[in-house]
Amino acid sequence: MKKDQTISRAEEVLRIEAESILQLIGRIDGNFSRAVDIIFRSPGRVIVTGIGKSGLIGKKIVATMTSTGTQALFLHPVEGLHGDLGIVTKDDVLLAISNSGETDEVNRLISSVQKIGTPLISFTGNPTSTMARASDAVIDVGVEREACPFGLAPTSSSTATLAMGDALAIALIDKHKFSEKDFYKFHPGGSLGQRLREKVRDVMISGQAIPRVFTGTAALDAIAVLDEKNKGFIMITDQENRLQGILTDGDVRRIVRKGISIQEKAIDEIMTRSPKTIEDNRSLASTIEFMQKEEITALAVVNGGNQLLGYIHLHDILGRGGTVMISIPA
Repeated sequence: MKKDQTISRAEEVLRIEAESILQLIGRIDGNFSRAVDIIFRSPGRVIVTGIGKSGLIGKKIVATMTSTGTQALFLHPVEGLHGDLGIVTKDDVLLAISNSGETDEVNRLISSVQKIGTPLISFTGNPTSTMARASDAVIDVGVEREACPFGLAPTSSSTATLAMGDALAIALIDKHKFSEKDFYKFHPGGSLGQRLREKVRDVMISGQAIPRVFTGTAALDAIAVLDEKNKGFIMITDQENRLQGILTDGDVRRIVRKGISIQEKAIDEIMTRSPKTIEDNRSLASTIEFMQKEEITALAVVNGGNQLLGYIHLHDILGRGGTVMISIPA
């Protein structure tokens, strides 16, 4: 059956934009490290500027920075040239965004800011542009093509710039040693901030809802439970409820690819022993951090005696809002 043209177009846009972001990885160099150091050592704020779509992306970068411990504000270049430049001091850092690097209003603002002595970081797709040449650190956010079929509307370029802004903000989190408690402080009324204060026990799945079989269960029967529960995994315990292992959909796929016969095997022979666990008194914020570090989306919840109390999935944590990106190996 021929795929709908609308769906094909949407898939193409997402593919182009995803590739544009991935291409940025190879451009992370000394300029990026220099930009982080400039901002970290600055006693002032990050003043972000840009016009049009770049300005909109700049406002989002400001929002991300301010919520993660880096003082930032947005300055429209035209407003800056008509009086608002007075907010900029030599202790600040100017982060200018322009894909071409030749945006007249932005470059005029830069010229004025340079007279103040404010260091300049640029996000541009043209590392040889006027804006780039004036910069203390140049971050290349250029893309091979826009997702727009005419190559006119900023699509891939704005997405790439946004992603690089996130990379900069998160790198600064590490520099500032921004903590879970700091996040609460900056998000006292936010639903995600409130959510992350809760404990694992508050949202874990327990009782009969746990996808679980006992040791000694036939592997085929265990896989049938895995399919029936449809959680992506099953826990394996002994008769005293002590956790012994886990079997995931990924484990089953790898077994099939290797051509291993499980007809006569027990679950004990194919399960993954010593699975990652967490205790029920841990905060959801630290749980997310642990999941991200281990690149997993589900954890067995156990007590001090390794008895299974339940399980927690990333979706259970973020069920009332919030976004966390975790990379899961295939």
